[in-house]
Amino acid sequence: MTLLLTNARILTMDGARTEHERGWLRIEGTTIAALAPGDAPQVAGAEIIDCGGDLVMPGLVNTHCHLAMTLFRGLGEDVDDRLYRYILPLERHFVGPEMVRIGTALAALESIMGGTTSVADMYYFETMVGEVMAASGLRAIVGQTLADFSPPDHADFDEGFARVEELVDRFAGHPLVIPSIAPHAPYSTGRAVMARIADWSADHPHVPVQMHLAESTLEVEWAKNTHAASTVAVTRDAGLLKPGLIAAHCLQLDDADIAMMAEAGVGVATNPRSNGKAGRGIAPIEALRKAGLPAGIGSDGAMSGNTLDLFAQFAPVSMFAKLRAGSRRPLPAVDVITMATIEGARVLGLADKVGSLAVGKQADLIRIDLSAPRLHPIYDIYAMLVFATLPTDIRATMVAGRWLMVDRQVQTLERDKVLADATQLAGQFRAEMARIDERLRQ
Repeated sequence: MTLLLTNARILTMDGARTEHERGWLRIEGTTIAALAPGDAPQVAGAEIIDCGGDLVMPGLVNTHCHLAMTLFRGLGEDVDDRLYRYILPLERHFVGPEMVRIGTALAALESIMGGTTSVADMYYFETMVGEVMAASGLRAIVGQTLADFSPPDHADFDEGFARVEELVDRFAGHPLVIPSIAPHAPYSTGRAVMARIADWSADHPHVPVQMHLAESTLEVEWAKNTHAASTVAVTRDAGLLKPGLIAAHCLQLDDADIAMMAEAGVGVATNPRSNGKAGRGIAPIEALRKAGLPAGIGSDGAMSGNTLDLFAQFAPVSMFAKLRAGSRRPLPAVDVITMATIEGARVLGLADKVGSLAVGKQADLIRIDLSAPRLHPIYDIYAMLVFATLPTDIRATMVAGRWLMVDRQVQTLERDKVLADATQLAGQFRAEMARIDERLRQ
């Protein structure tokens, strides 16, 4: 099938950051076959879509998420001990394949409507996550979490590794879903298990590794007290600080840590909204990028940051860098959009396929309606995207040449059913929370 998008403002995010004020793009099957400024050529048999001056740009890349945790969004928001009072008991009680299916479907719906086309996820029952993401049409890296704090889907690490093997077998060679192994964090796996994961990873070089790293002062203190080293050094010594590691958060770093990470060739997934909301600190994004580390933007789970909307991350990530430096200069808008597209794709090892609009790449793109008054005048398209655009401005979302949303109507998921399932399960959560509160009052 040939598709021709005409009369579009095109933001390519290629190496030269090429922009076409008015141009066209031809898609053959799943890939971009041609794009150029000006009027589109005549193509026999092509389906032609006049974009009417809308912006066409690469789909957004969410480099760190816990998709199924949409069901915990806003839960116990003002309760100081909500993690131990509500979240962990609810996870132990409810997290299973069906809960993960419902929460992931809600996340997929939100992602499509917000212009995200690629997502890196780490949670539990990830085979189910992969099934939902494949059905939604999104591109995804699905990471089976391994941890030592009684996670809901494995009693010990042997069982956890068996789940990883099942995930890898199920999605080997899948065009959209990439299986991943996801040790939760250095402190929640331990050095010996990290070394085991590193050995496993060496035997499975095409399986990405995701991990929370240097997320909190407690993690830093654990590494210092247990191993007399930084948490980054512990990860390095276990063999997991390696090319392609997707390291989430990366807040508590010193210069030596950054140098180690740069030498190892890891990628960083920063999560400004959830980290700021938790008061955990500001990631040294400028220093990381200057050291040569690719950095992408993640939403984290909706329990932490409330929204999977990457547009809601753009202003905070830029503002935090400016506050850290005391200047307007750090992390300009073009760098933020770079992080959300081609640089995020580099973090996930997908830059040869997605992240920019170029001939031969996958047709993962979004169409943005530029008619809202808040978007005008447009002096700097990148600044407009970072500081003014909302997910409701996304008119259409495409992955691999397939429209997942057209005119704000999602094509691959039943919106009403997704919302009804989530609402029903949330009612069960509320009832269990009431029982927890009653027990604590007694």
